[in-house]
Amino acid sequence: MAAQVVAVALNPSVDRTVEVKNFTPGGLNRAVSSRVDPAGKAINAARVLKSFGPQVAVVGFAGGNTGSLLHESLSKEGIGDALIDISGETRINLKILDQETGSMTEINERGPEIAQADLRRFEAKFRELCGKAKLVVLSGSLPPAVPADYYACLLDEARQFGVRTILDADGEALREGICKVPYAVKPNLAELRRLTGRSLETMQSILDAGRELTTAGISVVIISMGADGAVVMNQHQAFCAKPWKITAASATGAGDSMVGALAGALLRGAELEDIARITVAAGTVTASKQGTQLCTKDEVLESLSFVTLRSLKG
Repeated sequence: MAAQVVAVALNPSVDRTVEVKNFTPGGLNRAVSSRVDPAGKAINAARVLKSFGPQVAVVGFAGGNTGSLLHESLSKEGIGDALIDISGETRINLKILDQETGSMTEINERGPEIAQADLRRFEAKFRELCGKAKLVVLSGSLPPAVPADYYACLLDEARQFGVRTILDADGEALREGICKVPYAVKPNLAELRRLTGRSLETMQSILDAGRELTTAGISVVIISMGADGAVVMNQHQAFCAKPWKITAASATGAGDSMVGALAGALLRGAELEDIARITVAAGTVTASKQGTQLCTKDEVLESLSFVTLRSLKG
């Protein structure tokens, strides 16, 4: 299986989105509609990236009936399936969307524990895929009992093959991974606050925190800020990219869409200004959609001119 991009999905999920009217906690709620989608941050990013054209393969773990659904979904969407079958059950994440208020209630399972033998099988497949890839995306939560430095270990592996990497993680997994200097990172503002231990209330403080990452050797830093857009920077330039006004329907998958768009832009050798526009456009389009629906290439390209860029100094 030859793929330009390898997306690592160690703890994928199946998302069941249920729409109700006037959701009442603790009461009886009747579903108006429901849908099931393959999910998890890496799979979301892979689905967006695939719509832009590159060949992408997902490697990670799948188990049980929900794991079978993941296999089927990846096949239907033309995404390379390198998921390792395990005895545990792939997690189900429940999303309850209130049609009246637009609010989303999420209940996410932890996911199955991964046996050491399965980790070794995954690592062998990961190395095989890295031998032919140009880019690796490491995104999402780690399964229970997998050590916090596991992404850091995979970053080391990818570097040995000369493959560029994108890291989108939180907490200790992000902290440990940054020490291995991935090519690009995409923390959101809350994740960056946890990483730095600072409140980051001003644009200058956000810029300074991002500059610490580029000074450490990370080539592209994207700090997503929800409705306020993103700060996108490298060692030489920085932009604040502002989205156009939308009616936000769901934040689910918006950050993952940015990662997928970033991967496509890096493969094309895009300039930082173009990266800023396309990533914020991707996240904004996805945020305008109900439930767990994701942006498409055509929707993103049609929206690029709506993104406003401001150069940042300092």
